[in-house]
Amino acid sequence: MRIIAVRTLREFWQRSEFSDAEQPLRAWYAEARAANWSSPAEVKRHYAHASIVGDSRIVFNIAGNKYRLVVKFNYAYRIGYVRFIGTHAQYDSIDVTRV
Repeated sequence: MRIIAVRTLREFWQRSEFSDAEQPLRAWYAEARAANWSSPAEVKRHYAHASIVGDSRIVFNIAGNKYRLVVKFNYAYRIGYVRFIGTHAQYDSIDVTRV
């Protein structure tokens, strides 16, 4: 998969209060980049605890469920767009189907 907006992930982990997210996000990125997912079901097989939400978005639990990562997928083109990364409190304040 081609992952768009890796910069968003990097900027998140470079903030001192979220530095513990660096290795889990790097690991997620490496796995996602090597994947060839063609449907939400394929993502779910690899990430059983991920949540499939509306409009081709999947919510991943990062760093032992400390952070939430929202990615919008275009399966036909094998692209994932990073839409959000943040804490649970930050996640609770967004409309996951619209970010």
